[in-house]
Amino acid sequence: MPTDLIKKEIQKALDSLSLKAEGIQLEHPVSTSYGDYSSNIAMMLAKTSKQSPKELAENIAEKIRENKPQEIEKIEIAGSGFINFFLSHEFFADSIAEILSAKEKWGSNESLSGKKIMVEYTDPNPFKEFHIGHLMSNAIGESLSRLIEFSGAEVKRANYQSDVGLHVAKAIWGRMQKPNSSWGEVYTIGTQEYKTNKNAIDTLNKSIYEKSDEKINMLYEEGRKATLEEFEKIYKKLNTKFDYYFFESEVWPFGKKIVEKNVGNIFEESDGAIVFRGEKYGLHTRVFLTSEGLPTYEAKELGLVKIKYDKYKYDESIVVTGNEIREYFKVLLSAIKLIYPELAEKTIHISHGMLRLPSGKMSSRTGDVITAESLIGQITKSVLEKMKDTDVQDKEIVAEQIAIGALKYSILKQSAGKDIIFDLNKALSFEGDSGPYLQYAHTRAQAILSKADEQEIKESTKKRSNVISELEKLLYRFPETIERAQKHREPHYITTYLIELAGAFNSFYAQERIVDAKEHAEYKVALTRAFQITIQNGLWILGIKTPEKM
Repeated sequence: MPTDLIKKEIQKALDSLSLKAEGIQLEHPVSTSYGDYSSNIAMMLAKTSKQSPKELAENIAEKIRENKPQEIEKIEIAGSGFINFFLSHEFFADSIAEILSAKEKWGSNESLSGKKIMVEYTDPNPFKEFHIGHLMSNAIGESLSRLIEFSGAEVKRANYQSDVGLHVAKAIWGRMQKPNSSWGEVYTIGTQEYKTNKNAIDTLNKSIYEKSDEKINMLYEEGRKATLEEFEKIYKKLNTKFDYYFFESEVWPFGKKIVEKNVGNIFEESDGAIVFRGEKYGLHTRVFLTSEGLPTYEAKELGLVKIKYDKYKYDESIVVTGNEIREYFKVLLSAIKLIYPELAEKTIHISHGMLRLPSGKMSSRTGDVITAESLIGQITKSVLEKMKDTDVQDKEIVAEQIAIGALKYSILKQSAGKDIIFDLNKALSFEGDSGPYLQYAHTRAQAILSKADEQEIKESTKKRSNVISELEKLLYRFPETIERAQKHREPHYITTYLIELAGAFNSFYAQERIVDAKEHAEYKVALTRAFQITIQNGLWILGIKTPEKM
């Protein structure tokens, strides 16, 4: 990486000037006209050196120039003492060659090599609809899984589903009232009737845990099977495949046992229930076992953390959920620290905001549910309308890929904790800052490469023009973008980079003759191939497919 080289050269210059620095920072200038990297080290050490920042910057630059590596073209001083580094033609040619050689491995690293990481995400509840909130968790969790894999770790994807609890009782109660309605509909009925039929539904809930009623057991198995099968269809659309499925029905007995075992030292009785006093840790009290002796989500999660570890002996467990359980998760982690301190240290919680439509918030309690299936269908229909005059084969398949790409990009383009208003027109725009914009840039590059193959133009980095394009100045930054996104667990760094990269490619395409160029055609085709590899790798990490034609 050029960052390592430049930092090493700065350090050598400081050593020769008898100066010490705590850390050398590099950043990319706002405009590439100011160079490819910039350092403020002279401003940091000016006082120690008893020189002005500008004077010290000149001295550091001069020391580096004395034995300048071939990767650095020139060094300039800007402003009050910034040292700006311009990379050389040789560097950029070598960088393109590296991309062509690495192919699908381009941008990957080994920073997490040897690590075993489990990522739990999506977590829809059987007996309820797979709604647009689950799309948030799925997009973020899948992208994080791929990002971590790309950084050398072994990743296992986990899906934890609530197949017991009051919501199940409400759904089965609703089914008993309206046998021919869908499971999503009967859950809404049970929810709406809970206040007036609380005792009956609570009793039903207990019998589900105890498996004490054959008729209810049959309804339970029917609803569980039907909704899980529907979920699998959606996972296939979203290009997600889980390694482990965990269910509340399997973990609650163990979680309950842990709570009961620790009553008196970690948990305490309160009005017949068992609670954890979070106030001792600056948090709030949570119920772990109800007065009926049934485990809450908290107790089940307590069992899950150990069961997950026993399955996969992970070095790290990442749990992706909505913001609404962020505070509860803090209480849960406090309890885990007291029972399984080593597992608490390995657990990372990443919470996300809500996905909203311009019409407002969706709610499964009122029945005003926006399902993932219906939203994907609506977007796909809009894409098909835009594609009606194109000669693309398998339009329905391509339209769905574009629709899901638009949806995933909209979710991943900002930090995970924020709510998102999904605007269909913006999400499907080909003018930039959208998934389809990136997919189309990739398709355009593929078309150029196909034309180059037809004309038997070979990719080569040996003969290049004297002008370094903006595209070249961005391509080499892909690996550092990946490292930054992985370090902060934030895919939005990748979306930001890819939009800038696609813009540079589109400008390059508009300004240059590539296949039909009279000179440097081989290099321009190589540059196009480097772009195609980079954007494809970036879109893969985002979980977005790349159609051949759009």
